[in-house]
Amino acid sequence: MDSHADQLVVLDGSTFFVSDRRGDAHGGETAGLFFADVRHLSVWQLLVDDEPVRVLTASVVDYYSARIFATLAAARVGVNPSVSVRRDRIVADGVHEDVVVENHSDEERRVRVELRYAADFADLFEVKEATASKGHLSATVEPSGVVLTAQWDGQRRATRLAFSGEGEFGVDRAVFDVRLGPRQRWETCVDISCAVGDAETSPRADHGGFGQLEPQMPMTLAEWLDDAPELDASDDTIVHTYRQSLVDLASLRFRPFPDLEWSLPAAGLPWFMALFGRDSLLTAYMALPFQPHLAQTTLRALAGLQATEDDPFRDAEPGKILHELRRGILAATGEVPHSPYYGSHDATPLFLILLDEYERWTADTALVRDLEPAARAALAWIEGAGDLDGDGYLEYRTRSTAGLENQCWKDSWNSILFADGRLALPPIATCEIQGYAYDARVRAARLARLAWGDDALADRLEADAADLRERFDRDFWIEERCYYALALDADKRQVDSLTSNIGHLLWSGIVTDERAATLAGRLTGPELSSGWGVRTMSSGDDGYNPIEYHNGTVWPHDTAIVAEGLRRYGYRDEASQLAGALFDAAASFDFQLPEVFAGFARAETTIPVEYPTASRPQAWAAAAPLLGLRTLLGLDAYPDGLRCAPHVPERLGHLRLRRVPIGGSREDTP
Repeated sequence: MDSHADQLVVLDGSTFFVSDRRGDAHGGETAGLFFADVRHLSVWQLLVDDEPVRVLTASVVDYYSARIFATLAAARVGVNPSVSVRRDRIVADGVHEDVVVENHSDEERRVRVELRYAADFADLFEVKEATASKGHLSATVEPSGVVLTAQWDGQRRATRLAFSGEGEFGVDRAVFDVRLGPRQRWETCVDISCAVGDAETSPRADHGGFGQLEPQMPMTLAEWLDDAPELDASDDTIVHTYRQSLVDLASLRFRPFPDLEWSLPAAGLPWFMALFGRDSLLTAYMALPFQPHLAQTTLRALAGLQATEDDPFRDAEPGKILHELRRGILAATGEVPHSPYYGSHDATPLFLILLDEYERWTADTALVRDLEPAARAALAWIEGAGDLDGDGYLEYRTRSTAGLENQCWKDSWNSILFADGRLALPPIATCEIQGYAYDARVRAARLARLAWGDDALADRLEADAADLRERFDRDFWIEERCYYALALDADKRQVDSLTSNIGHLLWSGIVTDERAATLAGRLTGPELSSGWGVRTMSSGDDGYNPIEYHNGTVWPHDTAIVAEGLRRYGYRDEASQLAGALFDAAASFDFQLPEVFAGFARAETTIPVEYPTASRPQAWAAAAPLLGLRTLLGLDAYPDGLRCAPHVPERLGHLRLRRVPIGGSREDTP
């Protein structure tokens, strides 16, 4: 199940089914049916005449349905079985699956159809760590199927399997002895429902529903695609990648609360099908010129869950924006702090950045006024609890026994390394978070004047931002290396590795004009640029590893942000080079960029190399080509409308967007 090509992934919000190409799951890593952060089926296997079927064709038709055509395992050269098997799977709230067996001969055939099943009810954290579920498991056989149940600490989860055909039903399998007359077909439908406590969620699809039903979203997939700007491009890779990005973002839509009018993006499959602060904020930012309502919903949802009290176990402080919200068993019983968890030090300034950028593109000042209390609380956190020692910088250190050691976007435990490979110790102030804090102040000042009627606040924020910019350049710039430090450690020492984080500084605007040219050279030089994108860490640093999650890999969203930062400072050639590289990489991934890929040099590999456990689809990665298009076309939102200053490399041909949403209307690029 490691290869993406060997998987079938069907999803509807935070409900998703991961199987092999036969449609089977065998209890391995990430395989099975997941519902609300718990695996509700760990085994789901079809056998015909006691053998797995032989797949002829298997494909995801749209993100919420898949179809598999197969025959008997006995098929080989010179042996042509006369029986075919089809499986149609739809995920819509629950799961509906049709199994169809057909006799194509003129003789009667008898086959034994068996569906094996099991549910370990492992929390997603347990699946990820390959640990066993703590629940007490049981099974109850019913006349038309079985109910699989788990109980822990007052929590209950259940999976109901209901079959339409007559058969023998047991605790771990359903068996059907099928007699097929000449040219006859047999089928059974399976409805899979999932229960949390006494609340059961059943599939909305039923027999014959394949191709007739879509998940309950404000827009169907077709409407979603039609609503996005129309792309006119001569480069087929750009065309296909653009469409796949829109489809991936549609597939990741979910509504964590029923009162949300629109949907927002989950972070990525399989581990992150939940609400994430940083991920949703950055994804919504990158998608603004294409699907602006993602930003509206993200802002409202995160404001509704903004911390209001101090809770060390959840790393929560008043005004802080959440990192992650989970609804699994471990979160419900308090074994993990994700109910929600607030261990993200950059989500709070990113909230203010998105709020301002959203208003620029939509002119929706009503939302800015509605969220004024949340925005002011976020500012108070930035100026207060987020600065642990009062030195004017945002630094993090977890207070939770189960918290993240690093609370920047590179949140693996070993992501903050000195150039010689030593691990930096917390409290840690990473450079890009200071850039976000600078940008958040500048943008909040604009909103204070525009919508809150508070010029005094605006003046103070602008003065504070200017002071931060000056101090940051003094304290983070490494003169002998000619780039900004990755971070300041617990002793205020400069963490001197060269990383992609310096590109985020350009995106935020905190970099002085005098430093920008040097950073542009570093970001596009051979140590950081792989030819497919920007490495997270320079190949010249001792901690570099091209397949280390945050210390040498290439992340598409990271590269897209760096490219947009280069555009901001006028380095259009360099920006377009990086944006074009993203589309080049996408062509090698069937136009669907993964979360992350290896940092090997393009000249050495000729193709981008996969990272073994990358999420796909993943929200950041899906949105990265959208930001890349904005960079290539030089798109910006102004009160008088859309401004466009294209800088498209000749090799990419012509590029144009029609019906770009701006200020409540639509405009075309030149």
